[in-house]
Amino acid sequence: MATYVIGTNSVHTSAEVCDYLSRRIDAGDVLHVVNSHRGGDETDSEDVRDGEDALNVVVSRLGDLVDVESHQYIRGNDAADDILQCADEQDADEIVIGVRKRNPTSKIVFGSTAQDVLLNSNIPMAVVPLEKV
Repeated sequence: MATYVIGTNSVHTSAEVCDYLSRRIDAGDVLHVVNSHRGGDETDSEDVRDGEDALNVVVSRLGDLVDVESHQYIRGNDAADDILQCADEQDADEIVIGVRKRNPTSKIVFGSTAQDVLLNSNIPMAVVPLEKV
């Protein structure tokens, strides 16, 4: 039995992560899906709705196979902080996040959220590419 924490910010990210996890999860595993927004002027109702849609993708695609708990946080934290805090609170075995492909001239390999999670996590991580290379 494994506990996964999934960071998602879109239905596309959720779908790619579900494709990855569908080959890894077993009955008895637990998924905690996290969508995070800063709140205030930085978050509008469309952001919240899109986040709920992203969470629902994981629930609908994997909920019949394993326990899935969704968490939408709107509390002023960076998304990386919410993902890491959830992983700590749930005693996660692995964090799963998606990363976008960057253009060849880009000096940043990962987005800031992915980079922050990678640099600050003490547990194993899976990084799922969001675009085919």
